[in-house]
Amino acid sequence: MATGRSNKLVGQTGEYLVAAELSRRGLIATTFTGNVPHYDIIASDENGQHVSVQVKASRGSKWQFGNISNYCDITFEGKQQVVGKMKTCPVQRLIMAFVRIDEGRNDRFYILEWECLRDLLVYHHKAYLAQHNGVRPKKWETLHCAIAEAALHPYQDKWDTIEKNLI
Repeated sequence: MATGRSNKLVGQTGEYLVAAELSRRGLIATTFTGNVPHYDIIASDENGQHVSVQVKASRGSKWQFGNISNYCDITFEGKQQVVGKMKTCPVQRLIMAFVRIDEGRNDRFYILEWECLRDLLVYHHKAYLAQHNGVRPKKWETLHCAIAEAALHPYQDKWDTIEKNLI
């Protein structure tokens, strides 16, 4: 069973793995160890151009999100969830770095823009709701969502996404 300490270690490991990879690619990567809202790392090149990176790490094949309403408006019609307008990114040019931490040290990285993640989460949330007539089967009021590794495969090792967003 995951504990608060083990979850913190997974998150910290993910941040350092991403920072190390950015450093290998010639960027200065400064971590904030969860103390800044919306991002965990600022990556900067030799010209001072920079970008914010949010890291999500997991030892499993899914990443959990507490609230889909951070990505789109959700209203209720009775017990049915209705997906509304998409939200805008909370930070300009925010990049998401997902890390699948592997015990054999064959870690996998998935890099995408925040808006791409939003679109994926909302698409999968709508599909899930459609399978259940808009009502979450266990707890109808929950706004929990998750994304599976399979949905992130197109973004594996797309480190150039970070470099393209430096300004």
